[in-house]
Amino acid sequence: MKPRLPFSLRLPLTRSYATRLPERPPYRAPDPLVNNPHAVYQELSDANATFIHRPPPTAPSPLSYTTSPASPLLKDGPTPVTGELPPVVGRTVPQQARVSDEDIAKIRQLRREDPEKWTRTRLAKEFNCTPWFVSKVSSLTAAQRRQALQKREAEHAAAREKWGERKSLQQEVRKKRKEFW
Repeated sequence: MKPRLPFSLRLPLTRSYATRLPERPPYRAPDPLVNNPHAVYQELSDANATFIHRPPPTAPSPLSYTTSPASPLLKDGPTPVTGELPPVVGRTVPQQARVSDEDIAKIRQLRREDPEKWTRTRLAKEFNCTPWFVSKVSSLTAAQRRQALQKREAEHAAAREKWGERKSLQQEVRKKRKEFW
């Protein structure tokens, strides 16, 4: 049998360290209705409720009303500038010329005839406008869009067939990881 230490020499069975860091309790802002000395409380007996009226924090000035003739909001336009103006900050982007109605009709016609040949980018370069504008003026029909997406997906599938075993495995792992998001 193992000899036991006397009770006075044994270590205490309680922890001498904190198990977690202390946290500050969340801030609870005081209620402004309760602490406002200028608030007027009125008991409504029929609704069993209290009506509280608080005056605005500052008194209105003649300039705070938009109907006042002294209001700066009602004064006539800006004051005329005398002297030189400061230099322009930043670069200025030149405005593109507007596309005429005839050009818009031509864009629609070309896009409708052959959307594979006349892409948004090619039409934008041809008519000196943005691809976004071409998409808004002449969008594809639902059937054409579906066909284009199928063609693109077939091209991507053909490219994926050329992948090696390692890259294919990495893509599968990414897909699986994305499912757990």
